[in-house]
Amino acid sequence: MWTLWAALRRGLPLVRAACSFRGGFAPGPRDRCVRALSTFGGRSSDKDRSLAGSGGRATAGRGRKEEDEEEDEAGEEEEDEELLLEREPLLPQRARRVFLLHPDVKWGAKKQTLTRAELQVAEAKALVHTLMNWSVEETMIVSTKTPDKKLVFGKGNFELLTEKIRGSPQITSVFLNVERMNPLTKKELETAWGVEVFDRFTIVLHIFRCNAMTKEAKLQIALAEIPLLRSNLRNEVAQLDQQGGGSRSIMGSGETFMQIQQRVLKEKEIKIKKALEKLKKRRRLLRSQRKKRELPIISVLGYTNCGKTTLIKALTGDAAIQPSDQLFATLDITAHSGSLPSHMTVVYVDTIGFLSQLPHDLIESFSATLEDVAYSDVIIHVRDISHPETDLQKASVLSVLKNLNLPNQLLGSIIEVHNKVDLAERYEPTELNAITISALLGHGLEKLKAEIESAVLKATGKKLLTLKIKLEGAQLSWLYKEATVQEVDVIPENGTANVKVIISNSAYGKYRKLFPI
Repeated sequence: MWTLWAALRRGLPLVRAACSFRGGFAPGPRDRCVRALSTFGGRSSDKDRSLAGSGGRATAGRGRKEEDEEEDEAGEEEEDEELLLEREPLLPQRARRVFLLHPDVKWGAKKQTLTRAELQVAEAKALVHTLMNWSVEETMIVSTKTPDKKLVFGKGNFELLTEKIRGSPQITSVFLNVERMNPLTKKELETAWGVEVFDRFTIVLHIFRCNAMTKEAKLQIALAEIPLLRSNLRNEVAQLDQQGGGSRSIMGSGETFMQIQQRVLKEKEIKIKKALEKLKKRRRLLRSQRKKRELPIISVLGYTNCGKTTLIKALTGDAAIQPSDQLFATLDITAHSGSLPSHMTVVYVDTIGFLSQLPHDLIESFSATLEDVAYSDVIIHVRDISHPETDLQKASVLSVLKNLNLPNQLLGSIIEVHNKVDLAERYEPTELNAITISALLGHGLEKLKAEIESAVLKATGKKLLTLKIKLEGAQLSWLYKEATVQEVDVIPENGTANVKVIISNSAYGKYRKLFPI
């Protein structure tokens, strides 16, 4: 019984757990059982706690006991989060040769009007090439009137596809470029074609998993995966029912496999949301600290692989930033300090790249990572103007930004940057006020920095002033500490100086109180 319970608690696939059940109830290691139960709300006995603590002796003081309990709770929470992120790979680790199949809907509500099938295939191909040791063997665009039917394609096209895939031994997988297949469709296609079939959601989710570095990004992805686990659960239970075991109660517990696993998934979802809320509180604290320091925040965003990270590296000179020429190379919000022409310090925030037709279950996770954008002073929208769909990519980015309910003032502060001009011959922007650059080669960066500085001054209400000060007093040192000193013009005859500064309204108010004219 404990083997099955621990297996289910740790989130193992139901079929594997069921196999353990049919094989008998050999008791698992005691520590694993206690760990599984404590992770999902169970509690070890008082005896267990005393053994784990001070050898059975009561602690001398209440304060020490409370500290120990807090440390234990913190340790348990950390272990909980580690267990929440333990999961098996979504995709095979070995090399795969992929047949990329794009259903082209010619009629009805599912018809794509904002792009062309060829460009959708190009993006899908780029997704596959993001995966290590995966390659696209062949691509095909096939018309369909019935994308929601079990076999996706009509009878004639389906037979032709089956003959082609079965007759191509080099193909080891099919990437069906649809948002999500239901489990029945996946099973039918794999049975007919004799290879594994993956949809867009599985591919993108796997890429997200591989590229997520911070705990918050990993938890967001784990939360987005819950609907997939529920869908797989229903399919696995249906298979067990065919074998006569899926709806059977477990050892008099009154619960079936399905009910236990559903409850475990619900508990996992609650714990993930709780962990994410805790991390959000920490982010809010960091934001308040930045606000106190009055550091201007500049969010850099754009379509995936448009060159955001390369641009931030060029603007800050941070050698630790390592851009990567692949989709979704950045999944975590990262902040980097930089300096403008006036020597004003600003913070550049790197964000996750946008994607058209992002699978629905990943939208909420994606939007959560953009939460910090709402607290920016200025937004830089980076576009890859060498991409054939650059205008549609812009529309996709702006659409998402509008759905984030950003303040109108912030939306009005967007600086549009046309990147990769080195890849576009004789490029001239048609948009007013767009700045053309090559982040990789450094072209146009000085003009961009000047534009950023102007936008920051306007957004933050900082003032560009020339103050006359006495050199013998504390004014100059105070200005160096509380403002951005640009220039000091000393007048030796009377021991004064004209100091050019960028100063916030609040700091200027303090200055006038401390050093009245």
